[in-house]
Amino acid sequence: MLIVFTGNGKGKTTAALGQALRSVGRGKRVLMVQFIKGPWKSGEDFIEIIRTDDPEKRRDNRFKIVKKGLGFVGILGDTLPREKHAEAAREALRYAREEIGKEEWGLIILDEVNVAVSLGLLTAEEVLAAVKDLPPEKFVIFTGRGAPQEFIDRADLVTEMKEIKHPFNDGKLAKIAIEF
Repeated sequence: MLIVFTGNGKGKTTAALGQALRSVGRGKRVLMVQFIKGPWKSGEDFIEIIRTDDPEKRRDNRFKIVKKGLGFVGILGDTLPREKHAEAAREALRYAREEIGKEEWGLIILDEVNVAVSLGLLTAEEVLAAVKDLPPEKFVIFTGRGAPQEFIDRADLVTEMKEIKHPFNDGKLAKIAIEF
C-alpha cells in the first residue's frame, strides 16, 4: 500500500510518525528515510519510547530514522551547491529502494520525498520505480508538500493537509516540540 501525505498545511511528517507508532504497536518495524531534513535534531530524533541507540537494546529497535538530506535547499542560509543536494537525494532513494526490498520493515516512510521531487532533485519516475512491486504486506508513506500528480495517481490513500491558520504568518518562529 502506498500512502501520500501532502499539502501546504502542517502535519505531514507528524501523521507519518503517528502511523509509525501504530505500526510499532502492532509489532512491525518502521524505517524513516529523511530526504531533505539535515543533521540538526528534530523532535522525531528523540523518540526513545520506540527506538534506541543502545547496543544492548538494539534487538528491540522497532523504529529507525536515517537522515540522508543535507538541509533546506536554497533557503535559510543554505550555501551548498544544488548538485550536493541532488546527490544526497539520489543516495536516499538508493538506500530506500534497497530497504524496501527487505522483509524486516513493515512500514517505510520516505519523509519529504515529495519536496525532493518538486525541487527537481529526483524525478517522480525514479521514486515510483522504487515502489513499483510492493508486496501486499508492505506499506510505504511519501510525505511533503507538492506531491506530483503521478504520486497521487499511484497511491492507494492520499491525505492533503490544508493550512487554515499558522503562527508563522504572524511573524512567529517555529516552536520546538510542535514543528521540529
